[in-house]
Amino acid sequence: MGYILVLDQGTTNSRAIIFDESGNQLGDGKKELPQIFPKPGWVEQNPDDIWSTIQEAIHLAIKKSEIDSREISAIGITNQRETTILWDKVTGRPLYNAIVWQCRRSADICEELRDRGLEPLIREKTGLLCDAYFSSTKIMWLLRNIPELKDLIRENRVAFGTVDSWLLWNLTGGKVHATDTTNASRTMLFNITKCDWDDDLLDAFDIPRSILPDVVDSAQVSGYTEDFPGRGIPVSGIVGDQQGALVGQCCFSPGSLKVTYGTGCFLLEPMERFLISEKGMLTTIAWSINRSLVYAIEGSVFTGGSVVQWLRDNLGIIPDSASSEVFARAVDDTGDVYFVPALTGLGAPYWDMYARGMIIGISRSTGREHIVRAALEGIAYQIRDLVNTIEDVTEVKVQELRVDGGATGNSFLLQFQSDLLGIPVIRPRMIETTSLGAFILASIGIGVFKDLEEAGKIWKVDRVFLPERNKDEMDRLYDRWKEAVRRSLGWTKN
Repeated sequence: MGYILVLDQGTTNSRAIIFDESGNQLGDGKKELPQIFPKPGWVEQNPDDIWSTIQEAIHLAIKKSEIDSREISAIGITNQRETTILWDKVTGRPLYNAIVWQCRRSADICEELRDRGLEPLIREKTGLLCDAYFSSTKIMWLLRNIPELKDLIRENRVAFGTVDSWLLWNLTGGKVHATDTTNASRTMLFNITKCDWDDDLLDAFDIPRSILPDVVDSAQVSGYTEDFPGRGIPVSGIVGDQQGALVGQCCFSPGSLKVTYGTGCFLLEPMERFLISEKGMLTTIAWSINRSLVYAIEGSVFTGGSVVQWLRDNLGIIPDSASSEVFARAVDDTGDVYFVPALTGLGAPYWDMYARGMIIGISRSTGREHIVRAALEGIAYQIRDLVNTIEDVTEVKVQELRVDGGATGNSFLLQFQSDLLGIPVIRPRMIETTSLGAFILASIGIGVFKDLEEAGKIWKVDRVFLPERNKDEMDRLYDRWKEAVRRSLGWTKN
């Protein structure tokens, strides 16, 4: 039996996991990824750090698994989406730091595109809204602000990629410049009905097609490793992290929803047909297998679990992320304190690039326990915003919520989420379902599983959280939340 190596490159850490071909986790390695904040609202990473932390994570995973790298049958990649990297095709060196999906530096470019009347075209072709979240305006910013890029483009030396492309390039020794359909669909350059880069958008944004990667299926062999972790290992699955979690949660049909509580929070539901929402939700590609596309409707929260990291690192009021649950349970409520965690703007359904974080309702009796609890509740309120909106769009009542990601280790958060939504919240046995989704797709790519339905048998439940609190009480709290959000909107616009 061979093994599958999954590379899970996230916003705050790089992780590698070794699975056997039945989906059992044998060992993993994890390295924290440094973040760079050059200006307020700007977020960067060093692409070399992304690659080096993945290499370290692979070494750790192989060591813990006690296997030989020659026993690895295939590699699957799942990654933070939208994060934008440009590198030199000749030298392989980055031409600038990676501009992270959270970065808001291109907000003015988005305003410019809207003023040019391009948002309806963007919406129709890509399923996305015109927002600094996506890759295209980050590329535009780089092309406008890095003078040497023009000469390098004329020499056909510039490569653009999201993080999956950067990893694939390095794994294959610079032989493969490709991405998959799920990551391509997050660039705001990809026509998701024609399944190709869109010439109208490339012309409108003045982005040359020559810098773009080839686009492959989510489950197919796209290249072979050169020297690391071994020679000739097929990379047989690539998927953006949120679509990876959708697959890993075995949400294969409409009505099955997942939320990933990571750095941000992301709700996805597969759709039977292509549908554009007018209520702040995105349409994206869920996965593609054998050139067959499946679409999903998505709601994105920019600041989810990272608000706990902010409490730890910036405010210093908790010693570690796990202690947030202890502090939250130390008080009966927030004392009417609300924390709107719009640290990098607000995503769906508000899409306000200029909103900023706000803690409101502080009084003399407020302690750090109230603020910590309000931060966790703020995550759950944002998810109710998404669930309410997706029910309006699909006209289907959500019956349960499957959850994953690091923050789902916090049982206080999940119980409050169940109370707030009034439905069961289901935590699977493996909460890192993003990696599980990449494992499934990589396995299909080399024929271990014939299809998603066969692979779905590996999904197992850990715990179900059922509503415990009064619906009227939870609705009253939610109404107060919406008032707090209203006061945070547009803060940095003028």
